[in-house]
Amino acid sequence: MVMDPIESIKTVKDSSFAMLLAAQKKGWQLYYMQQADIYQLDSEVFARACKIQVTDDPQNWFEKSAEDIIPLKELDTIFMRKDPPFDMEYIYTTYLLEQAEKQGSLIVNKPASLRDANEKLFATQFPQCCSPNLVSRDPRLIRDFVHQHEDVILKPLDGMGGQSIFRVSPTDPNLSVILESLLEFGQRSIMAQKFIPEITQGDKRILMINGEPVPYTLARIPAKGETRGNLAAGGEGVGMPISERERWICQQVGPRLKEMGLIFVGLDVIGDYLTEINVTSPTCIRELDKQFDLDIAGDLMNCVESILQA
Repeated sequence: MVMDPIESIKTVKDSSFAMLLAAQKKGWQLYYMQQADIYQLDSEVFARACKIQVTDDPQNWFEKSAEDIIPLKELDTIFMRKDPPFDMEYIYTTYLLEQAEKQGSLIVNKPASLRDANEKLFATQFPQCCSPNLVSRDPRLIRDFVHQHEDVILKPLDGMGGQSIFRVSPTDPNLSVILESLLEFGQRSIMAQKFIPEITQGDKRILMINGEPVPYTLARIPAKGETRGNLAAGGEGVGMPISERERWICQQVGPRLKEMGLIFVGLDVIGDYLTEINVTSPTCIRELDKQFDLDIAGDLMNCVESILQA
């Protein structure tokens, strides 16, 4: 698994940790590495990796061996779970993982699809599921969109956890400075979305395994005075069965995810609308497992095993 420093995770909510526990339960040997540990020598990709054992203990959750050099092609499966930002270093890592993929490793999720499926833009490939939206770096176009829809969310295309998300209106006295900041004076594209008032009922996370939804969603309810439902922004996670509309959205998106090798994905739905498709390191496994006695990571490992055996 390629992930952020395991020393700093919160085990009670970390989905990568849930995956490690599930893989270990199947008797698989675990290797832990960070993005900077992966390198290519001539045409072969290696990593400075540690064998690791995990325990579901918030005080003492892992033990790792001394670092060793391993060819990535020797690993059956590599989970790319590095959190955004989705910057050039992230893209370079997908190129290296793609080399391992060509040499026989299963990469979750497929490196080329990680590059192709920007988490904000990818959702707009399903317009039947989306609210009105605009992607541009032209402040005039964005102002026109704000004036047309009156209540609008502005957000960067490469953020996570609710960072740099603004709710604006045509009369907002800070609109100019918000646009200057987000657009970096016309040098960066952003997304504008018509505000969906059902956010008060939660920004719902639906987890998808190989194109099929987990039958429960985590509604991330914004804290008082907040627009953002993200757990990282103080939202409260409340589990509930997925609705008929949400199941329909999954049916629209699922076949494309499977086709692209996007094995583990998180759809974000507010009200009746798909707002994002999270492909890099979607979360909420542990919250849903706890509330509904599920084993989502175990189901994911069973799926991976079936793909390897096919």
